[in-house]
Amino acid sequence: MWRGRLARGSACSISHVRQRGQTPPSYIALRYNVIRRQQRNIHRMKKLTLSDYQALAEFRYQIRKFLHFSEQAVRNAGLEHAQYQLMLAIKGMPSGIRPRIRELANRMQIRHHSAVELINRLEAGGYVRRRRAADDRREVLLVLTSSGERTLEELALHHHEELRSAGPTLVAALQPLMKAGDATPQRRVASAGEIATKQK
Repeated sequence: MWRGRLARGSACSISHVRQRGQTPPSYIALRYNVIRRQQRNIHRMKKLTLSDYQALAEFRYQIRKFLHFSEQAVRNAGLEHAQYQLMLAIKGMPSGIRPRIRELANRMQIRHHSAVELINRLEAGGYVRRRRAADDRREVLLVLTSSGERTLEELALHHHEELRSAGPTLVAALQPLMKAGDATPQRRVASAGEIATKQK
């Protein structure tokens, strides 16, 4: 029954059926196969040792130390941490990308409405303003005000100095994790070579 209905056309496509609150058996089978494949891949991965866990924990600890510094510095400036991040995203937007709400939300990995709320609060505080693009009046761009520029510069200087100080420790904490990741592909290549030798 399902097979015949799905074969008749777009009216009975999987997406259409799912919107009606039903799940076709073919979709269930596909989903099951994907999950099983993911589980097999996890089992093939190397087993973590105690030193791997310690390396992960140390790296997370060093990141958290920097984030704690950042949160304190931003709070002392009278801002929320997310507001500082948004201001930094505006100022540090890559060349060729306009500072629109959609791009800023993507850069911060937050929802569009969350970005709008942050912008509204920053605008009310006098740190950010909206302006129309010169080439397309329908397009709204975000710019920092002079107050926003001064506040961001001060905070960014503090962060830059802290990173110069904490950077070597962060890199040292990251290196064991990078080395552990490099070891897995090498073992796979050797294993493939062994199989090829046996087949000859």
